[in-house]
Amino acid sequence: MYKYIFNRLLTWYENMMLWQKLSEYHTGYRAFSADVIRSIDFTHNSDDFVFDNEMISQIFMNGYEIAEITCPTKYFEEASSINFKRSTKYGLGVVWVSISYRLHKWGIRKSKLYNKPKP
Repeated sequence: MYKYIFNRLLTWYENMMLWQKLSEYHTGYRAFSADVIRSIDFTHNSDDFVFDNEMISQIFMNGYEIAEITCPTKYFEEASSINFKRSTKYGLGVVWVSISYRLHKWGIRKSKLYNKPKP
C-alpha cells in the first residue's frame, strides 16, 4: 500500500515541479525516438532506479513531449524488486531531480543533467 500512496504523491509532486500532466512517472515501458536519445547526455545519470526520472526530466528540458499509453499497475511482493530502503532512496532521488530541474529551468542553479551531449 505504501508504494501506491508514494507513487501517487511523487507523481503529483513531479507534475507540479516539471509543469507537466503525466498520469504516472514510475511504472511502465518507455520508447524513445532516435532524435530524443541523441539530444540527451546520459553521462551524469544515475545507475539506479532514479535514472528513469532523470531521463524524463531531460526529455522535458529539451522541449519534447511524452505520450502515454495506460497500463495496469499491480502492487504485490513479486512485482517489484525494490525494497523499502531502496524505495526511500528512490523517492528522495525523485524529489532531488524535480528540484534540480526547476532550479535549472529558472537559471538559479545549473545541473550537469541538462548539458547537451558532445558530438
